[in-house]
Amino acid sequence: MELRHLQHFVAVAEDQHFTRAAERLLVSQSGLSASIRALERELQTPLFVRTTRRVTLTPAGRALLTEAERILAQVRAAHEAVAAVQGVLRGMLALGSEQCIAGVHVAGLLATFRRRHPDVEICLRQAGSGALTEEVAAGRLDLAFAVRTADEDTDQLRAVPLTSEPMTVLCHPSHRLARAGAAVTPEDLGGEVFVDFHPDWGPRRTTDAAFAAAGVRRSVALEVNDVHTLLDLVDEDLGIAVVPRHFQHKRESLTALPVKGTGETVYETVALLPPAQATSPAARALMALLETEGALLQTEGTLPQTESA
Repeated sequence: MELRHLQHFVAVAEDQHFTRAAERLLVSQSGLSASIRALERELQTPLFVRTTRRVTLTPAGRALLTEAERILAQVRAAHEAVAAVQGVLRGMLALGSEQCIAGVHVAGLLATFRRRHPDVEICLRQAGSGALTEEVAAGRLDLAFAVRTADEDTDQLRAVPLTSEPMTVLCHPSHRLARAGAAVTPEDLGGEVFVDFHPDWGPRRTTDAAFAAAGVRRSVALEVNDVHTLLDLVDEDLGIAVVPRHFQHKRESLTALPVKGTGETVYETVALLPPAQATSPAARALMALLETEGALLQTEGTLPQTESA
C-alpha cells in the first residue's frame, strides 16, 4: 500500500467526486481512478459507490478513511519533527476551536504564533466540542480548544486544562427571574422557555449535564449555532439562556443570575491533543506559547494548569 494511494483515497472521500479531487491533487482523472482501483484490488473490496454525480464511501471505505487519515497525519508529523530537529518549524498547524472559548484568546495566540513561526501554515476550523474531540482523536486536527466532555483522556486523546467557571442564567430585565434578583436552581427553571446551542456545543453539554444531575427535564425551544443570535433572542425576551459566566459581559442589557445547586457541574475548557508522542511540533510550539504568554489568556477563570505538551 503506497502513501499516494491513501492520499488519493482521502481526497476523493472528502470531495465525493473524482474530477474535483484530481484537480485539487494536480493529477489526471485517469491516474486518480487507476490509483483508487489499485487500492481496491489490494484490499479486495470496493471503497466507493460510484454514480454519475458523485461517489460515496462503502462500509469498507468508511473504515479505511479513519485509519488513512491517521496514517497521513503521522507521516506529516514525522516530516515536521525532522524539520524541527534541523531548527526550522514548518508544515501545517490544523487547529479547532469553539466560538467564544474561555481561557484563551485564540486570535491573539495565533497572531503571535504566526509572527514567531512564519513558515507554518495555520488552518482553523470552528465547530462544537463533540466534533472537535472526534477530529483530534482521528488525527484530522493537531489540537483543539474545546469544552471538556466525557470522551477525553483515552489512548488517542488527552486534555490539558485551561480554565473553569460556573454557569449563569441570562434573561430580559423584565423577566420574573430578573425582578426577583436571586440565585436560581435548575428546579426554579423547569417551566421556562430556553434558548440554547446545538447539542454538540460545550455550553449546551454543560447545561444538559447540570439539569440531568438535578433530575430536572427541560426542552430547548430556540436552538442556535452562534452566540450573538442567542443573545439577541434573550434580549427580545423570547426565552432565557444558561451560559458560561463570561458570556454576561457580551450583552450588558441582559440580567445575569448565578446558578446554584448544580453540584460539581462546571464549564471547563481544555486543549485537546493527541498522546504526547504523537503531538506535532507545531502543536507543541503553540502550547508552549500559550503557557508562557499569560497576557494571551482571557481574564475569566483561572490561569492554565498546563502539563507538558
